[in-house]
Amino acid sequence: MRLSKRDELCSGCKSCILVCSMENFLKADPTLAALRIKAHFPVPGKYEVVLCDQCGECEKACPTGAIYADGEAYRVKPEECIACMACIEACPKGAIWFNQALGAPVKCVLCGECVRYCPRQAIVDETGEVKWGGEQAC
Repeated sequence: MRLSKRDELCSGCKSCILVCSMENFLKADPTLAALRIKAHFPVPGKYEVVLCDQCGECEKACPTGAIYADGEAYRVKPEECIACMACIEACPKGAIWFNQALGAPVKCVLCGECVRYCPRQAIVDETGEVKWGGEQAC
């Protein structure tokens, strides 16, 4: 799977954020989501999807091995994280952030739920493995 974003289609509804937190943490808590929607005010309706492209810079920067490759995605082992923030500083996209409640960084693991539930198809899977659900639009 290879996720890509189309910012010009994003309406800022944040469906992707909600479904991400539910899929990965079983909670409807936007602070747990592994992606962000950045509003570009004062320009009305201009949003940017902040999404990990799985470049691996976070893994290279991690001094403890808490970030590791798992297939196509990089994952975080919270129990091995020392909260040094090296991974966050190394991320060229700003797509990994520290979650206080978890005590570890959060990043995309390519679950694909954002693709399935984005009502405007602002997030897509370029490989075609994950398809937009269509009827789930908000």
